[in-house]
Amino acid sequence: MSNSQNPEIEPLSRIQILIAMAVTSIILFGIAKLWLYFGDLQLRPLTMTVVDLGMGIALGLGLTGLSTIVYAVWATYRESADFYLAMVLKPLAVPDLIWLGLLPGLSEELLFRGVMLPALGLDPIGIVLSSLCFGVLHMTNIQQWPYAVWATIVGMILAFTMVETGNLFVPIVAHITTNFISGLTWKLKKLKVET
Repeated sequence: MSNSQNPEIEPLSRIQILIAMAVTSIILFGIAKLWLYFGDLQLRPLTMTVVDLGMGIALGLGLTGLSTIVYAVWATYRESADFYLAMVLKPLAVPDLIWLGLLPGLSEELLFRGVMLPALGLDPIGIVLSSLCFGVLHMTNIQQWPYAVWATIVGMILAFTMVETGNLFVPIVAHITTNFISGLTWKLKKLKVET
């Protein structure tokens, strides 16, 4: 996106991005833990079987493929995604992408699908409301609305999966998979262009 559409943001260093990811994850874990404690809720089950792992990976690959299609056909989303990904991924080294997959995949799923969704209701209203909150988390400014819309849709798919399987492990694996593969693909594409 051009600078006229997005205010100039001072680029963060690799260490600042990694610290920001860690701090954000700790905050989301903390909110989830407090909500579980004061909300008198139970965390959704985490059943770790090979089948559940396979389902999560397949869902993550499907979301990555769907994201690739949306990126190709929706120019406004492509600009929004490039801005967001450049801000987050550009300073990171390729091995850092493991943390990009793990930290948000675990903390965001714990909060949005593991705690918020059951608190709001394991029904269409709970799915939509928790997914809207998830989408808003991914909006750095108003020009990032296409990225937030896509994150909301992904949130609905992950929430629906959690409701249907009754297993938080499946959306966690899907989220980690899609974050890692999307991040790695974007990073390798940019590295190839630069060489």
